[in-house]
Amino acid sequence: MSCRLYLVTPPALAPEAFRDSLAAALDAGDVACVQLRLKGAPQDTVARAAEVLMPVAQSRGVAFLLNDDAALAARLGCDGAHLGQQDGDHAAARRLLEGRILGITCHASRHLAMEAGEIGADYVAFGAFFPTATKEAPSRAHPGLLRWWSELMEIPCVAIGGITPENCAPLVQAGADFLAVVGAVWSHPEGPAAGVRAMNAAIRAAGG
Repeated sequence: MSCRLYLVTPPALAPEAFRDSLAAALDAGDVACVQLRLKGAPQDTVARAAEVLMPVAQSRGVAFLLNDDAALAARLGCDGAHLGQQDGDHAAARRLLEGRILGITCHASRHLAMEAGEIGADYVAFGAFFPTATKEAPSRAHPGLLRWWSELMEIPCVAIGGITPENCAPLVQAGADFLAVVGAVWSHPEGPAAGVRAMNAAIRAAGG
């Protein structure tokens, strides 16, 4: 499986204004999915953002995932949810999201990843691999973790945390199925479309 780009939204956004930025990013090159991640926002704010942004992704064949809340993801018609270790009962979320995508954050833990696989996660996320301004990372992951997982398991793995075109090659070569990025796209000096093109070019150059 080739490595693909996984976009995570900025931590705060105005949905109507962001819609055009998202469309430009998705039209610029291959993107596997978009995760709406509005940490700490009220549920109605998250729901409104999903209603505005989800059609942009889904109309382009891009999966739209909601961070942290499996029940809200199911209610809104999202393609799935991405859950952290503190985001409720993962096994219950798996049942609730039957037929949809469930991803689980596993930090740098082989044990947590194996547990996620056992309950039927569709992917596991490892990180942070590099310093990131987006969140406080409880652990630092090493590319060897991706290699171990990809050699052992069929379940895809996502690498996250400070990933840029300049530093992503070791992650691609270690077997990451997806690279989750925030700043590399949304903070790109030439705009999000240029950010997507730069990330995809770097993935190809690394052999992904």
